[in-house]
Amino acid sequence: MSRLEVPSRPIWRIYFCPVFVQLAFPWAGWFTVLAMNRRKFLRSTAATAALSAFPRVLRADAIASASARLTIQPNQSGQPIANDFLGLSYETAQLSDPEYFSTANAGLAGFLRPLGQGVLRIGGNSSEYAFWTPHPAKNAAAQSSAPVGPDNGHKPPPNTRTTPESIRNLRQFLDMIDWRAMYGLNLGKGTPAQAAEEAAFVSETLGDRLISFQIGNEADLFRKNGLRSPDYDYAAFAGDWKTFRDAVKALVPSAKFAGPDTSGSEWLAPFAEQFGKDAVELSTHYYALGPASNPAMNIERLLGPENPRWESGVPRIRQAMAESHLPYRLTETNSCYGGGKPGVSNTFASSLWALDLMFQVLAVGGCGINFHGGGYGWYAPIVGTLENGFVARPEYYALLVMAKLLGGRMVQSQLNTGDAGPLFVAYAAEDAQGKLRAVAINKDAEKNVRLKLQANASAERISLERLIAPSLDDEQDTTFAGSPVGAEGSSRPSRVEHVSVSLGSAECEIPAGSAALLIWE
Repeated sequence: MSRLEVPSRPIWRIYFCPVFVQLAFPWAGWFTVLAMNRRKFLRSTAATAALSAFPRVLRADAIASASARLTIQPNQSGQPIANDFLGLSYETAQLSDPEYFSTANAGLAGFLRPLGQGVLRIGGNSSEYAFWTPHPAKNAAAQSSAPVGPDNGHKPPPNTRTTPESIRNLRQFLDMIDWRAMYGLNLGKGTPAQAAEEAAFVSETLGDRLISFQIGNEADLFRKNGLRSPDYDYAAFAGDWKTFRDAVKALVPSAKFAGPDTSGSEWLAPFAEQFGKDAVELSTHYYALGPASNPAMNIERLLGPENPRWESGVPRIRQAMAESHLPYRLTETNSCYGGGKPGVSNTFASSLWALDLMFQVLAVGGCGINFHGGGYGWYAPIVGTLENGFVARPEYYALLVMAKLLGGRMVQSQLNTGDAGPLFVAYAAEDAQGKLRAVAINKDAEKNVRLKLQANASAERISLERLIAPSLDDEQDTTFAGSPVGAEGSSRPSRVEHVSVSLGSAECEIPAGSAALLIWE
């Protein structure tokens, strides 16, 4: 068996001897048949109801087992998990279709509401090719209503128009879902005057739904993508940024900014030092893998214990936050830059990766995260169209898990991975009501982990809601708490397990290639 294979046979099979089942239960004959084709089985409503009686605890075919211990200090809380911690990022080009972010798009709204009072970030590479058009000609050719996916970077995006209608509809959409927005201005090909005029209308229309403006998208790459000369550096960017800021402030004195919104963190500290007084938030981007054309960009690398692109930026993020006293938000992120990689970005592995990354952002002191997406992008958490409806990709389920912690705080804990290895991680938190929770993530495809929990908390039992799929490379059978996500974000959690607590201690199984939300009750 390769390292990435996780057999799709039911993980509860270890608990039942077929002979015993056949003798004890009259329906055992079809039980075995159903076990042979789990994917088809789960799609049958009646069969799913029957299966819900059995605990999914171990992947019987995993070739190894291990143990780990999580010791929690409930009285030592840390980083807040804000109600607006979660967010999504979309290309500015999507605004060229005024109906996309509008009250007409109830389908997309249904997926966003369960994620709390989130943040919609408008930007991406296409923001440098989107032009404010306050008075579109009546006979102007209609723009395409096709969904706009993440830019793949292979060639410059097409020019698009952003009109007042799009911004007015955006405000109504934000009101409908109770979210706020970060809005990117065109630094690459626009002018300060155009940016100021656009910012004035956006500020007036979005009102308190607007968090901040971002000037430019990944300007540290301008020297590579033809938007600036090859010698374009931070000093040149700072000059451009100041010119645009001054123009915007002249028309919108109350304008707030976030930045530098670069592809990496190299410019973060100098930006914070120079413009910290003008900003309300620091922001950068991060992609775990890339380019997608590289065969080495695979599931094993995505889930690996080393994350050099992120780890190298952590000291810079902490330095910039400490010196500027500003919060930090990861405003654009996902698995593989260039629009994602099929067979990696759209698999269950991306869900485990995204869940772990959110806790890493919290660990560095970050206040929020925005997963980039749109259209049918390979890494988009939600894909679809206004006309045909939307579907949740596996990554979306990771956001559902984190949504259970919004309004709470991280709690100090110590994880001893023992023989579970570095692919097993676990974090402790408390929710908005102060109830103790933990999230365990087993990114190892071959090891079941028996997790021992120790917490000085008043509880008689712990409930478990599992994030699972048949395999790490599965693209369509992810469930959380036994439920898939259906149309307009609907879900019906149907499978919650319980383990007893004795003198503050408990044990549970975290199968290979899965995660679980644990709640002290």
